[in-house]
Amino acid sequence: MAKTRSETMQENRVKLIAAARKAFAQKGYSAASMDELTADVGLTRGALYHNFGDKRGLLAAVVDQLDTEMAARAKEIGDREGNDWQGLLAEGAAYIEMALNPEVQRIVLLDGPSVLGDPSQWPSQNSCLQVTKNTVERLIAQGILKPLDPEATARLLSGAALNAALWIAASENPQSVLPKAVEAFHALAGGLLVQRL
Repeated sequence: MAKTRSETMQENRVKLIAAARKAFAQKGYSAASMDELTADVGLTRGALYHNFGDKRGLLAAVVDQLDTEMAARAKEIGDREGNDWQGLLAEGAAYIEMALNPEVQRIVLLDGPSVLGDPSQWPSQNSCLQVTKNTVERLIAQGILKPLDPEATARLLSGAALNAALWIAASENPQSVLPKAVEAFHALAGGLLVQRL
């Protein structure tokens, strides 16, 4: 049975994102050649432009995929904790720790902001923010967190985790920065508690 045009387009999109993810991780955004990338998956630059507009659009798709995977992984780790508060702390720490992953470091934390701008404006960050806001709302309703504005609280928690990850990615010694960043994140988050648990 022949593939439909939309199935072929979707396959091409998946191939291009996978190839770009590999190229951006290995060479960085600026050094990655779009001609090599498209040739590696048997497609033309036309397919790239049709699906993503340009190289920047392709990076945005790769960052979105990676950032979404990071958020899902952090949520999975948080869900293992058994309660919202410990889960919130574990999610934040997990997100920060992912800055040690070379692919995440280069694509999401170094090239992403320099090419795509403020990460807090990325669609993937906004969906992650919504999950954090929902958790904050539950914790406020349970009397665990101070009755602050849930969106402001979620934005500041997410921003703290993101900035810690950015710091680690840009650091000369990420392994030594990680424990300091996680400890400070926990201390900042702890200030939101009605009383220390």
